[in-house]
Amino acid sequence: MPATNTLSIPDLAGKAVLVTGASTGIGAALALAYAAQKSKVALHYNSSREAAEKLAKTIRDSGGEVFLVQGDFSVAADVERVVEDSAQHFGRLDGLVNNAGGMLGRVPYAEQTEAHYDAVMDLNARSVLTASRKAMPWLKKQGGFIVNTSSIAARNGAGGGAGLYGSAKAFVSNVTRGMAKELIGFGIRVNAVAPGTILTPFHERYSTEEQIKGMVATIPQGRAGTAEDCVGAYLFLSSDLLSGYITGQVIEVNGGQLMP
Repeated sequence: MPATNTLSIPDLAGKAVLVTGASTGIGAALALAYAAQKSKVALHYNSSREAAEKLAKTIRDSGGEVFLVQGDFSVAADVERVVEDSAQHFGRLDGLVNNAGGMLGRVPYAEQTEAHYDAVMDLNARSVLTASRKAMPWLKKQGGFIVNTSSIAARNGAGGGAGLYGSAKAFVSNVTRGMAKELIGFGIRVNAVAPGTILTPFHERYSTEEQIKGMVATIPQGRAGTAEDCVGAYLFLSSDLLSGYITGQVIEVNGGQLMP
């Protein structure tokens, strides 16, 4: 289990939390972290079945409770099913972490197609709205939290060919603020975490070694981040004990690469 196992956040114990995009990278680190806090974890994956099953086994072997659920988050019906199945499995839903997303390739604006736009926006933007809307009736029953995954790209325009992805994440950041205003009256806090350059399969897939070196050169802490570097911000925003008077905020986790 990760280092978060040494830190106990008592009000997360027993909470049912759905983490989307949880088979690898930041999502996987979050699934482990919530399980370490004795939360009941709904672990969503799409194509990385083997990684998801291995992660679920790790959680179960450590005494945790986990529900494995598959779905393509570019398809609204799948998003709705994943949320509903997760809530039905536990009989409740206390938290939703909208982490599923992806760049889907580096495509310059001059080469954008309507199909690429639809694919990027459906996966990174529409899925957040759909999942949150489906979760709201469950969260309203007792109050809870939504934590969205934004990105440093939402503020800096993104790197070469990733502009549309960055724009989708800017959408997520602003949806976070608007949703926070609408839902706080129901006891639901909505916040976001915006990771910077984090070494996960995301960058392994979309960034060259040269591009990563260029990004790291702009980070005051002198290194790229890890998925585990992001975990604390999500747990903080999930806990009423730690952040009960915080809503509509985006926490930047980037080693000083961007200081808004």
